[in-house]
Amino acid sequence: KISRTIEILSGDDYSYRPSQITVKRGETIRLVVKNTSKIDHELVLGSMKDLKAHAELMRKHPGMEHDEPNQAMVRPGETRAIVWQFTQAGTVDFACTIPGHLEAGMTGKVKVSAR
Repeated sequence: KISRTIEILSGDDYSYRPSQITVKRGETIRLVVKNTSKIDHELVLGSMKDLKAHAELMRKHPGMEHDEPNQAMVRPGETRAIVWQFTQAGTVDFACTIPGHLEAGMTGKVKVSAR
């Protein structure tokens, strides 16, 4: 059961809007990622350590395709969704791991409150 839907825009300036999201522990959120840019972007949920490791893998294998539940590849003008249940309080990072995008600052945070 989806608690709510949050739209995230990815733009030409290598940013997400909003880049900070607050949810409650236990909520299942539909993150709707809309690419308003002229280039490909993606949104990947995870720890910053894992996101940086994934970005490095993407550099080694350009054009790599993946279909994981915590990732959405969004081509220009497209909209994709991730449905995710946030089960632990704390912070979950998200980023675009296409080569150069994370390094340009295309990151964000989901703050998961205990209640």
